[in-house]
Amino acid sequence: MSLHASRPQKTALILSRRIVEDIRRNDYHIGDRLPPERIMLEDYQVGRGTLREALRFLELQNVISLKPGPGGGPTVEKPDASTLAAAMLLLLQFEGATFSSIVEARMDLEPLFARLSSQRLTDEGLDALAASVDQMRENINDHQIFLHTNREFHDMLAWGSQNPVYGFLLDAMMGILDGTSMGVDYPLRRREAALASHTQILEAIMRRDADASWEAMNEHIGQGMTYFQKKYPEVMTQTITWGP
Repeated sequence: MSLHASRPQKTALILSRRIVEDIRRNDYHIGDRLPPERIMLEDYQVGRGTLREALRFLELQNVISLKPGPGGGPTVEKPDASTLAAAMLLLLQFEGATFSSIVEARMDLEPLFARLSSQRLTDEGLDALAASVDQMRENINDHQIFLHTNREFHDMLAWGSQNPVYGFLLDAMMGILDGTSMGVDYPLRRREAALASHTQILEAIMRRDADASWEAMNEHIGQGMTYFQKKYPEVMTQTITWGP
């Protein structure tokens, strides 16, 4: 057993897990307020410092927000992938992982997302996916809209798999998926190629053709890898870092 595994957990961390379990058990919803501090101190039988440390930890995890002043206090929120993204980037940076590892992961994962989405995406999801492709097409000369719709399309397919592990994983990687944070650019010719690929993927998914969806996405990500290797070889070997 490692020293890290045998290290006793801090009381505040244990308390934060109790609070999360009580949020679930009491069926709290987003926007609901937790009990005031004096009640929580009585219920959990801890010191004020421990309680505040636990609440601060939960705030950092986006589980709650702490609103000051009268009528304030801890309010239930919905966690997102931002904390997972920060943790992942830190782990990758300390591991010395390069952008090529992200591209490789996309080659393995995203064709699977497309295959699953062809079988599981709802009709409403299909409409939203088609709208994203239409928006990209209508604004192909707008670089910022292209980047937005490009990310949106891939995110929809991750969540369209109906597997939240894939959804949160892609959300956590979203900031570095297209390489723009590392200096990659997308001229009009490349944007048009991406649009053609998205259209082909969409058509396969709308036919509910799992194999064609996998193949279309595999080709799309492969084209992206070729573009990175040809135009931005230095980015492929660049170490992933946390922050700008």
